[in-house]
Amino acid sequence: MPNTKWQIKGDYFETCSCDYVCPCVPSQMQAQPTKGACIFAMAFRINDGNFDNLAMTDLNFIIMGRTPQKMGAGNWEVGLIVDDRATPEQQQALGAIVGGSAGGPMAGLVPLLGKFLGVETRPIQFQGDGKNWSVSAPGVLEESGVAAYGVGGSSEPLYLDNTGHPAADRFALAHATGSHLHAFGIDWDDDSGTNNAQFAPFSWNG
Repeated sequence: MPNTKWQIKGDYFETCSCDYVCPCVPSQMQAQPTKGACIFAMAFRINDGNFDNLAMTDLNFIIMGRTPQKMGAGNWEVGLIVDDRATPEQQQALGAIVGGSAGGPMAGLVPLLGKFLGVETRPIQFQGDGKNWSVSAPGVLEESGVAAYGVGGSSEPLYLDNTGHPAADRFALAHATGSHLHAFGIDWDDDSGTNNAQFAPFSWNG
């Protein structure tokens, strides 16, 4: 796996349990999550990609987890939901990418992981382009959000740049309109409209 050449790119959307704007990235993961701990669901839609000679195009996957304190302190609990349309070989490839063993952006997070919660397969619907975003994995995750805008009626959402975030170095800010996560012993329901969300194109390789 470490010598396998791969690349995937597409769209990324995330909601988390922190109040908008999540303090974890601007603080370099040294701030306490706004609710003491952080639950997150990072969804990805692959529009183009390959893992060596294995095509990865048109697959979705979700990285979900919980951090019990400030993110930089580690002990993350993380699970992976893989598109049920993926073959066993594609599932294995996504596991290597997300787990960091194939290199790429997720490899840098390995020291922060305390427990891997496992892998499940589900049908995943990923919708989003511009302002409104949503991800559905029935029985596991339902999340949605709407882009955040600045004053003066700007047509472009607010962005954070040079973030170092593993999904994308530059992402648009958004307000979560709903987050319902029930998997791997993590249960989270929020419809307050006050939580953080974000989205971006992503491009990973290893």
